[in-house]
Amino acid sequence: MVALVAVLFVFSTNSAAALLFPKVEESLAETFTVTPVPAESGSYTITPKLPADGKVSAGTVLTVKAKPASGFSLDAVYYTVKGGIWGTTSHESFSHEMKITVTKDMVVGATFVPRSLVKDIKVTQDVVCAKPGVKPLKYDVYSPKGAKKLPIIVIIHGGGWSSNNEDIMRGLARELVKGGKYVVISIDYRWINKLDGEPRPTYMHSLIEDVFGAIAHIQEHAAWYGGDPNRIGVTGDSAGGHLAEAAATLSPLIGAGGFGASNGVYQYMPTYLPKGKSVDEVKIEITSAIRAVAPSYGASDASDFKELLEQTDQAYWDAISPLKHVPNVSERALPHFMVRGTEDQIVPHAMVQRYVDALKAAGQPVQYIQVEGAGHAFFDWKPDAATRATFARYGVKYAAEMQSFFNHVFFKG
Repeated sequence: MVALVAVLFVFSTNSAAALLFPKVEESLAETFTVTPVPAESGSYTITPKLPADGKVSAGTVLTVKAKPASGFSLDAVYYTVKGGIWGTTSHESFSHEMKITVTKDMVVGATFVPRSLVKDIKVTQDVVCAKPGVKPLKYDVYSPKGAKKLPIIVIIHGGGWSSNNEDIMRGLARELVKGGKYVVISIDYRWINKLDGEPRPTYMHSLIEDVFGAIAHIQEHAAWYGGDPNRIGVTGDSAGGHLAEAAATLSPLIGAGGFGASNGVYQYMPTYLPKGKSVDEVKIEITSAIRAVAPSYGASDASDFKELLEQTDQAYWDAISPLKHVPNVSERALPHFMVRGTEDQIVPHAMVQRYVDALKAAGQPVQYIQVEGAGHAFFDWKPDAATRATFARYGVKYAAEMQSFFNHVFFKG
């Protein structure tokens, strides 16, 4: 037995081993299945060419090159793997070429959009505004070409406060920028608990501070994007709906007093502060700039999602709940536009209605539409065909309704 082991060791260090034991070598080589998705309105190539069965050795680097058809522009090159909170995770590139290292079974593809949708837009991606933790916080800017002093719409993505990034809102951004009346900016934020890979938990109030920091950064650089820092609307879906409501209703609580460090004191310190400006100046600028709110199928009361939070005290829950901080219209007008699908299994009608009732009680203008037949997250944009079809069916129509709401607020005069 010892002699046999010694012989096998010698051959394993010799190139002849591959010839003598081909079946052993093959069994040790790990492979994954790569499945190409048929392209619409364009084409793409994968190099090296995939074998007929799609089996590719682990570690293989694939180069995917996309080419739009006439009249179309690239949306994204992507690959999707199993995993993540929602069952799958997609990784996207917005250049025409993407390199992918095969480490899992995956589907690969490219998506395209009509050129007319994007030809008059200048897109500035991945503007980094802060880095409070392991990941940089960034946003994407969609500016009409030649924009000057236009109102700004800030979009905050959903995903259970624990997944996705600003890219998932690009479909909504492209719809809201139509007509050239707005600069639209889609922002990212940290995820709760340790889901970003943080060594310590990130609490919900820190996500709200990320939103305030992003808005402060946007205001500071608004002129570069063709926007007006003093006229801002906020929107978001699902978790982003809550954060949009928070941006509008909790901004008077921006301050340097700490969040819960002292008894009864809950103040938000924005993740980013412009150089030379105090936190009180930033509070005033954000509070006065936000003129309209369009949260979609979101929660306004932390009691509705307290199982996600590490804090158990009611005072903390109240401090992060827009429902508890709706201003009277005589103090500050915050007109709202709200939508929810009738088939939404995540956010029930009653959850949204409580916020609508609080707004009405405070005299705030509010429009609440229940979208017949729609489920949750119909404003999302992902590369899979089902998500894009849902957006085409519901997202486009109600993005136009949302834009009309913003038009009424910002251009009624």
